[in-house]
Amino acid sequence: MSSELLNLLEADRQERVDQPPFGTPEYWAMRERDRERRVKAAQILAGGANFSAEEYYAAAQIFQHGDLPEEAYQAHRLALQAAEQGYRPARWLAAAAYDRWLMYQGKPQKYGTQYVSDGERDRLWDVDPATTDEERSEWDVPPLAEQLRKAEEVNQKRMRGKG
Repeated sequence: MSSELLNLLEADRQERVDQPPFGTPEYWAMRERDRERRVKAAQILAGGANFSAEEYYAAAQIFQHGDLPEEAYQAHRLALQAAEQGYRPARWLAAAAYDRWLMYQGKPQKYGTQYVSDGERDRLWDVDPATTDEERSEWDVPPLAEQLRKAEEVNQKRMRGKG
């Protein structure tokens, strides 16, 4: 078992406990550490060992914080491997990474897991209307109405904070 991947995930999570605001020097330093973790995870995966579902999930989370479509797709593939091994949390991550991959290409997302902000308001990235809540449920993604409500709740909290 490669505890290195699990340690990388723990470091990734710690970065986000009190995540610095977008655009600050602290934010860009965090993003550089994200990149370093992706490089290290790729090296570990290239070693060709048999990884547990939790390790594939850890690697998927690390790649999910990438900047490029191919990194999002790698996160999707790794999460699928974890899900196929029976690791239930990987189901949602596989859907979210797929959505991010589509979003990075400027396409509507399938499941409705990705949000964007214009600096004032958050919104759900455009969603393919052909995807059903039943399909979302198969990947442990909440119904679309709930996803839309989450964005509105964030916006309401932000407005209360300004008042």
